[in-house]
Amino acid sequence: MNDAVVDPALAASGKSGAAPAHGRSGTIKLAVGAIGVVFGDIGTSPLYALRDTFAGHHPLPLDQLHVYGIVSLMFWSMMVIVTLKYVTVIMRADNKGEGGSLALLALINQHTSGKRWGKGIILLGVFATALFYGDSMITPAVSVMSAIEGIAVYRPSMHPLIVPIVVVILIGLFFIQSRGTEKVAAFFGPIMLVYFATITVLGVISIAAMPHVILALSPHHAAAMFAADPWRGFLAMGAAVLAVTGAEALYADMGHFGRKPIRVSWLVFVLPALVVNYLGQASLLMREPAALQSPFYLLAPAWFQWPLLVIASLAAVIASQAVISGAFSVTQQAIQLGFIPRMTIKHTSTAAGQIYIPAINFALMIAVIVLVLMFQRSSNLTAAYGIAVTGAMLIDNFLLAVVLFKLWQWKPVYALPLLGLFFVIDASYLGANLTKIPDGGWVPLVMGVGIFTLLTTWSRGRQLMRQNMADSSIPLEVFIKSACNSAARVPGTAIFMASAATGVPSALLHNIKHNKVLHDRVVILTIAIEDVPYVEAAERSICRDVGSGFYRMTLHFGFLEETDVPAALSKVTMCGEPFEMMKTSFFLSRQTLLASDKPGMAIWREKLFAWMLRNAASAMEFFRLPTNRVVELGSQLKI
Repeated sequence: MNDAVVDPALAASGKSGAAPAHGRSGTIKLAVGAIGVVFGDIGTSPLYALRDTFAGHHPLPLDQLHVYGIVSLMFWSMMVIVTLKYVTVIMRADNKGEGGSLALLALINQHTSGKRWGKGIILLGVFATALFYGDSMITPAVSVMSAIEGIAVYRPSMHPLIVPIVVVILIGLFFIQSRGTEKVAAFFGPIMLVYFATITVLGVISIAAMPHVILALSPHHAAAMFAADPWRGFLAMGAAVLAVTGAEALYADMGHFGRKPIRVSWLVFVLPALVVNYLGQASLLMREPAALQSPFYLLAPAWFQWPLLVIASLAAVIASQAVISGAFSVTQQAIQLGFIPRMTIKHTSTAAGQIYIPAINFALMIAVIVLVLMFQRSSNLTAAYGIAVTGAMLIDNFLLAVVLFKLWQWKPVYALPLLGLFFVIDASYLGANLTKIPDGGWVPLVMGVGIFTLLTTWSRGRQLMRQNMADSSIPLEVFIKSACNSAARVPGTAIFMASAATGVPSALLHNIKHNKVLHDRVVILTIAIEDVPYVEAAERSICRDVGSGFYRMTLHFGFLEETDVPAALSKVTMCGEPFEMMKTSFFLSRQTLLASDKPGMAIWREKLFAWMLRNAASAMEFFRLPTNRVVELGSQLKI
């Protein structure tokens, strides 16, 4: 690992930031774009959610009590969890316009640093991120498979072809990621508009055949179901929660579209379309119980069945595309905040957020294909789906509690009833999903624990490395007095990347030891990642002249910004003469980690950290350093 480690600890400096302004293309245009990107996951839930409550691992009797009860439960879950919790409350907790668990965690970290419970909140936020990765593996598999299964509904003889077709589609989807999604995304909104309009019309037609099904929206039907059949009703919550999967995407994608366009999309278009379609499916099931095979696809008349299959498949691919892009964005944030090793990040467009991470793309592709081959059917996959979603939703309540009490200073009389409502609902849904662990629910738990271990091991290992390097470091002023008397000066500028804002980087010590020369200008550069998405240009750099041609500089970046060091240096005017890359050399130190019995981490975690360290992307590439101006010096380190 190079000394050029991104240092989130320096975020305590309190730098301000600002999200980039959204273009003035109008709320309607942004709302249409949000329909394509934000609502793909929750929008494709009608493909399987209602079906699995009556034909899943804990099936309910197909009678009016349970059909009306489940539809009522789904409707009020969407109203409370999505509309109230996410759209109304949590979306107000933005970090300079950005949302998502890590953005919220960075915001909270500014107010909990040093608190006894602050570390626990951070660990919860990290585990929510780990669950998100599990969700990003399951979503493409369940969405595409549930859509393609319509082939067997319309033509049962083609059932053996479902899994091969799903695998081919998924491989193609992951292979086009390197081309970028900017042009493809332009079609997402219109396609999803067609999809939502289609499921609305089909729902209306089915409701017209049995109008009183609208009464199922009354909350007393859900209460009656639980009163008459409490255990089955509780188990059914494990499938009913599928109606709100993707709710967290509302918050995570807020930075791309803004709060108002997402709210408009949900309240005006998406929510009504979903409610109408669920009512239409309920009407169909009450009239034709045999339609339980696929109440979504059997809503369509015979002449429209294959067009519906195409539209639903496109919507499923879009839902998958959105969660894959989300995994790239979350990974970038996690790298900047110090929870994941540096990875190669390719920018596929000049537009903000259009990135491609080969390692994540390949890992997701393998995981998704393995899930498809393991589970074979979407109904099997949905058993694994709910735990990751409900776990993340429950954790969001803890983060929200900190926001309400510490950031917004709400009075307990207002905050506690709201939090109590959210905790009861989300805990009930998580409890119901835990009963599905033997049927596949163990998959996201294993994924979550594994990814959580990787994230926390990397974070803890970096902390120990910085401590050990700081302990062995010498004050810069002492080094300057000694070095200036024993080394020759040569023309040019030398920039030594350092993870700490104090002491002498090991690359500088090795250079003076082996080469016995110093450049006319020596800059010790630290990269600080702030707890805000973007840093204003005026606050990008801080430079201090320490004498004898030595400078200590810090470049501040937001956790959503590209760490392009040469571009940032080109705008620095307070560190002597302007920087010319052809006259500047960058010195990096690459540490080789040696596991030891020193206290701090278990030996197995030290070995895991060492493996992650060896496979981290080069600092030269990550910081966009010119390849012909970089010198790397190696050293060994024990933690």
